[in-house]
Amino acid sequence: MTQYIENLLKYRYLIKELVARDIKVKYKNSILGLLWSVLNPLLTMVVLTIVFSNLFRFDIENYPVYLITGQVMFNFFSEATNMAMNSINDNAQLIKKVYIPKYIFPVSKGISSFVNLVFSLIAVVCLIIYMKIPITKAIIFSALSLTYILIFAIGIGLILVSLNVFFRDVQHLYGVILTAWMYLTPIFYPTSIIPEKFGWLITSNPLFYMIQHFRECILYGKIPSLELNIVCLLNAIITFIIGLWIFYKSQDKFILHI
Repeated sequence: MTQYIENLLKYRYLIKELVARDIKVKYKNSILGLLWSVLNPLLTMVVLTIVFSNLFRFDIENYPVYLITGQVMFNFFSEATNMAMNSINDNAQLIKKVYIPKYIFPVSKGISSFVNLVFSLIAVVCLIIYMKIPITKAIIFSALSLTYILIFAIGIGLILVSLNVFFRDVQHLYGVILTAWMYLTPIFYPTSIIPEKFGWLITSNPLFYMIQHFRECILYGKIPSLELNIVCLLNAIITFIIGLWIFYKSQDKFILHI
């Protein structure tokens, strides 16, 4: 683990360049650029609020904020893991020419997606102010929510990229899994509508706890409990360690498949 941290520090300038490249490519030829990171969650929130609060009549107080807090967190996870999954294949030519610790690539994808998430938080803050929701000191603890989901996303990304190098069908299968994962995460609906017999699908979902942690800080103005923090931390760290182990065991064979 120490070696991984040392390499991250040693190659920090490369990571910075990779992150900057990803952001530039994403918003290339876009007039508004990074502003889309703010507009996208707001516009999507408006559409989904109209659909779910009016047609399905979900009775959730401050529903737009409830929706956008879940939306920005899940969107980050989706983007970070999808980008990480293809990071080795996309940088095959560079990997073949020079020595670079290969995990730098999926990690940089997670960080570039995290930058977009940070800009998306501007939309969340604007909506909170507009809806006159009190901002308490608990908002400081939202930094923990973001840290948990970043570590978790990188861990999942390391697993996905390790599999995708050998089996390209993984990226297509993951699209289906991610769609199911989205619907099994209380982003736009309350947990109260879940039948008791299916409750385990929610409670076994790590993203449920991380989004709940974020909502506690942002929407409800509460400092998340120690129990909730432990659950989020364990999910993040265990997933990251598993991802790192799988990546380490697989990386020497990457060159034969890219």
